Amino acid sequence: MESKTDANNSYTIKIIPGDGGKVKSLRLPLSLLKYAAGSLVALGLLFVGALSFAVYASFTAKSGSAEISDLRSVNSIQQEQLLQLAKKANSLQDEMDQLTALEEDLRRQSGMAAPATGAENNAGDGTHDGQGGPYVEPEVANVRAALTQVERGLAVRRESLKSLQQEIRARQEAMGTVVAGGFTVQSITIPSIWPCKGDVSSPYGLRWGGSDFHPGIDIANDMGTPIVATADGVVEVAGWNSGGYGNMVDIDHGNGIMTRYGHASQVVVTAGQPVKRGQIIAYMGSTGFSTGPHCHYEVHVNGQVVNPASYL
Repeated sequence: MESKTDANNSYTIKIIPGDGGKVKSLRLPLSLLKYAAGSLVALGLLFVGALSFAVYASFTAKSGSAEISDLRSVNSIQQEQLLQLAKKANSLQDEMDQLTALEEDLRRQSGMAAPATGAENNAGDGTHDGQGGPYVEPEVANVRAALTQVERGLAVRRESLKSLQQEIRARQEAMGTVVAGGFTVQSITIPSIWPCKGDVSSPYGLRWGGSDFHPGIDIANDMGTPIVATADGVVEVAGWNSGGYGNMVDIDHGNGIMTRYGHASQVVVTAGQPVKRGQIIAYMGSTGFSTGPHCHYEVHVNGQVVNPASYL
């Protein structure tokens, strides 16, 4: 095969068979060849561009997929952290509820009233446990609200516990307690125990429809029940009292404090005798103005009768 260019701006291609056959000629215009060459170049560029775009798209897709995977991983971690924070907030709320119940129990045992909050007007008996509501995934907003609620509750509980501490301290001071070596110790000269076993049959204060003021408490039990001194002191009076107390014992504990025990069947101490807390001083009876065996117990401070309940 050979080719040559003629004067008419065309290109002639001659095909010569190898076996001596007839020679064939193919005449192609030069413009057609230029168009074909341009088309090939354009197709090549298009192919290269398409290939480049395909490679770029594949890389971008892989990169986007990796980024989405990373974002999902980060979101999963954040959601798990948020869930753990929500559980911690709930745990703190439970602990605060336990502190509230403990404080209420301490106040109930000590006879100290809880500060008014308004919640007691809607308090149940604790035997109902019905729950409900929609299921809502923890979010930043509601977890933050829960933590804020716990924070406010802790502030209220802190103030309430401080108040309880002050009340207990005031009661200890009133009862003469002291702190020694880190332990609370009751002063031995301050009345602080019951004078006998039994039931309170008549409290301190007005009784019988307001017609009588009772200056002590009556503790009723069987005839002969032991009566003991409620603190260390010295016996001032031991014997019969004509003013209605019957057989009576008065003990001076110092610092202006005196205790009285009335209606005994038998007195076993004498005036001027030192006695110790818990020591038997008499036996229960029904002497004097009495309707049955009991011990009439009084506490005097600086010559004035006070409610013995504060010293029991």
